[in-house]
Amino acid sequence: MSQALFDAARSGDSAQIKAQLEAGADPAMVDEAGETALMHAAHGGHVAAVQVLLAAGADVNAKAPSGWTALARAAYNDETDHGYVEVVEILADAGASLDERIFFGITPLMLAAGGGDASVVEWLINAGANVLVANEGGRTARMMANDKFYVDVINLLNEAERQLGVSEDGSCSSTKSVVKPHVVNLMKPTAH
Repeated sequence: MSQALFDAARSGDSAQIKAQLEAGADPAMVDEAGETALMHAAHGGHVAAVQVLLAAGADVNAKAPSGWTALARAAYNDETDHGYVEVVEILADAGASLDERIFFGITPLMLAAGGGDASVVEWLINAGANVLVANEGGRTARMMANDKFYVDVINLLNEAERQLGVSEDGSCSSTKSVVKPHVVNLMKPTAH
């Protein structure tokens, strides 16, 4: 029964998830990697599956031994090369921690920024994710976006940092007009 729940979560089959839960599957159970069905549904961007699992009492802040959370899984999926902003929003509304760290101190904002997903980055910034936090290597989300020249993400993070009084070189200032914004409209293509 448990494997069927995980398979349904991975494929986004919300009807099968409901059937498994009604048959007695526990939404808190974990697979061999210690991940929950909610993490698998979030990783695939399956909105209805995420909603069904949350309604059944799945722990929105459950953490796998590797550190992954459902929100981190939704923030960026390297297999599809984007994150799922609608799933991120649902998880956050259900109480998911925006700044929960996974391995190496990486946050969901860092995952989205490093993957170039501007829509998830923008949503997380607007929801209050910490743009100034650094991972264990001292790297921020903006630094990760800089590495891959994701201009749209860099612009979002530069603006968020500027509003917090941080200049482009990372120094703080008592004035908020230190940086003149550099607006470039080059968007990463969206996958359909």
